[in-house]
Amino acid sequence: MPNRTTDLLNIRPEIHDAIVFETMSDDERFQNTTIRPVIKLQHDLLIEVFKNYIVKHKNVFYELSLQKQLDYIENAIHKDMKFRNSVKGMIIGQFTLEEYSIYIKNSSALNKRIMNIVKERFISHIQVFEPKMAKAI
Repeated sequence: MPNRTTDLLNIRPEIHDAIVFETMSDDERFQNTTIRPVIKLQHDLLIEVFKNYIVKHKNVFYELSLQKQLDYIENAIHKDMKFRNSVKGMIIGQFTLEEYSIYIKNSSALNKRIMNIVKERFISHIQVFEPKMAKAI
């Protein structure tokens, strides 16, 4: 019989530069061992979700300057609670039960880490949100 924990851990990508030190805080360790691999696993879905967010908000994003696009991403991630909760759900849903029990002990700080990593991922892949790229992918 399949084991959810084993299956989840087996499909996660390895992040070779996610180094874990004994001197790290528990939150930083959790970020490097769990959050970053899950976000990397969910990358394509997160990109599509943000493209859909852009469309649902009347494609205003495409008319903005680069700085305003960065502000738009920041606003979506940090101020739009519906979008924020949706993104968090995509990440948390990939946690094992053990990881979830760790997460709920300090969910507020870990949520900040999750959202900041997702924001940085959107920013570093901003070219895929260009209208020509968004339709091609």
